[in-house]
Amino acid sequence: MSSVFFRPTPRTLRGRLSLVALTTATLLMVILTVAFNTVIRHRLQHQADDELRTRAAAVATTIDTNRRTVRVLETSNDRLLDTNVWIYTGTRLLEQPPATTPHSALARAADRLARQGGTHCLTADGPDPARLCSQSVSGGQSTATVVTALDLSPYRSSADTLLLASLVLDAVMLACTYLLTRLAVGRALRPVGTMTDQATQWSAVASAERFSALRRPAELARLGASLDALLDRIRAVLRHEQQLTGELSHELRTPLSRIVAELDWWQARPRSAAETEATHKVIADAARSMRTICDTLLDDAREGTPTTPGTAEILPVLHRLAARLEAPVHMTLDVRDEGSPPEAGVQAALLERIVSPLLTNAVRYATSRVTVTVRRESDGVRIDIADDGPGVPEPFAAQLFQPGRRADPGDGHGGAGLGLPLARRLARSAGGEVTYDPGHTPGARFTVRLPAA
Repeated sequence: MSSVFFRPTPRTLRGRLSLVALTTATLLMVILTVAFNTVIRHRLQHQADDELRTRAAAVATTIDTNRRTVRVLETSNDRLLDTNVWIYTGTRLLEQPPATTPHSALARAADRLARQGGTHCLTADGPDPARLCSQSVSGGQSTATVVTALDLSPYRSSADTLLLASLVLDAVMLACTYLLTRLAVGRALRPVGTMTDQATQWSAVASAERFSALRRPAELARLGASLDALLDRIRAVLRHEQQLTGELSHELRTPLSRIVAELDWWQARPRSAAETEATHKVIADAARSMRTICDTLLDDAREGTPTTPGTAEILPVLHRLAARLEAPVHMTLDVRDEGSPPEAGVQAALLERIVSPLLTNAVRYATSRVTVTVRRESDGVRIDIADDGPGVPEPFAAQLFQPGRRADPGDGHGGAGLGLPLARRLARSAGGEVTYDPGHTPGARFTVRLPAA
């Protein structure tokens, strides 16, 4: 039941500001209206008192107080002067208006003023309200009191008319205030709505548009700066998501291809139990490799999560990767170490993901030989992967580690240009680095540096 009579606060900012403006204007109008009408009523009463005193002074000129007995002189304006006029000598009534009875409210009020003496005024309320004022007339031997009365109905009618007019004017002004406030606030908030729509659209498509490019008021400029920072974060998250998706697709392509190839080979003709078991082993190994790839990349992609430290024997990892690549018969894949076999201070799965794209590219572009050299350095371990292929075109060297870039997309080799950027990113996450040696000829040489175990 209470919800029927309770009107909730407006939900929109424009409605709330309009309500605040209307409430403030209403309080101000009430105060001004009360003050204005109070002043008007006092002013009208003052005018009535001035008129009564003027009439009393005129009547006093017709009273003779030079003798022991007060005497009222006859004049040509007696009828006009006698209207609502009482004349007393002491408390004794000498004259009263012809239409007034001794026991009427006006007569009693006049008697009260006469007993007070001096100059006083009072208001006689009733069906016909009136204002009465007294004035003493003193002479040589006697004293008289003149009491005059004035009907207040015209004055109160004027005051009521002014009150009604002021209330109507207040209502009109409040309505105009509310409408103008809604229009002004709506116009002021229109850019905010536009900015909201733009932010929604730009965040959905990862647009490079920003609010700082447009000139806006100071308040909206601060809002625009906050939205720009939010859009930058959204764009970074989307870019990171796209990068992670591309890297997962790139890394999972090789084990998926092995699974598909093994299934096609196994289905080509009936196989023996030993061949079937070998196929199952290859598929299981590829599936484990896929799971390792997913775990490694997802762990590295978690923002703020440092790479889990570990220890990996480098040579077994390299030999395992070389076996999976299945280099062509005419190509030599040489894995060797200089000195004692070093260990890297990273997990074996992460080491695979760093070295795998480099080794895959070397086998893909080499003419006859790929050499992988492992050596220990003072600040860690170093892995050099070199091939005798055509090498990296000099103009493309600066873009080598940019995601999605390839020197020659039409060279007949598959790839999305994500392997080298992924290798560098994973190496840096472990405190290492992947670099390209532009001075190596013939072919290309990439160097992986990692912390030692």
